[in-house]
Amino acid sequence: MKLTWLGHSAFRIETGSSVVLLDPFLKGNPTFQNSGLDWDTVTSGVTHVALTHGHDDHIGDTAEICKQTGATLFAVYELAVHLAGQGVENYEPMNTGGTVCAQDFGLTFVDAKHSSSSGGVYLGNPCGVVLDTREGRKVLHMGDTNIFPGMALINEIHQPDIGIVPIGDRFTMGARTAALACRKFFNFKTVIPCHYGTFGLIAPNADAFISEMKPDPVTVPKVGEVLTL
Repeated sequence: MKLTWLGHSAFRIETGSSVVLLDPFLKGNPTFQNSGLDWDTVTSGVTHVALTHGHDDHIGDTAEICKQTGATLFAVYELAVHLAGQGVENYEPMNTGGTVCAQDFGLTFVDAKHSSSSGGVYLGNPCGVVLDTREGRKVLHMGDTNIFPGMALINEIHQPDIGIVPIGDRFTMGARTAALACRKFFNFKTVIPCHYGTFGLIAPNADAFISEMKPDPVTVPKVGEVLTL
């Protein structure tokens, strides 16, 4: 399995012959725009897009990517229908607790503690995403969330070994709370922070999170760096 951070909360995951984009906020994302990454390269071969919730910094370029590539969208019902209205033809409407199996992975939406809307339009429950990949890795992208006791059940049910964790504070957990969530509720083998360094209102880097996680290691990829996991 290959994982690439595209800045903010956007990731590209390659598993088997499938390519999944998670929360593909690219064109308005300064970390992506300043990285030297090429739009065509990042979107090449994309087969699926998965969204954690309906805020604009997560929906991002979903409609354009799905229309350009024919990728199938996974989103909660309200968000899927909203994007279908923007021209997305292939979509799998879902909700928390539900699983859909694709050729190379299973995808489950789990709880997150946040909000979800765009332009004042309610877009369903916020979610985390669990990807159970062909290579046997289980990735939890927490989405935007605060810490909550139900994380223990997410770990018990899905046993994710890779955690993608929002750490930017103000709109999500900050460094101290995010580290507590990882250590108290999960047994991740790999921890990857996200949702930082994008705008002035959130944490500029992952330094505080790394410090709070000690002695446990944190994987902090550069934008565009491909990790083989």
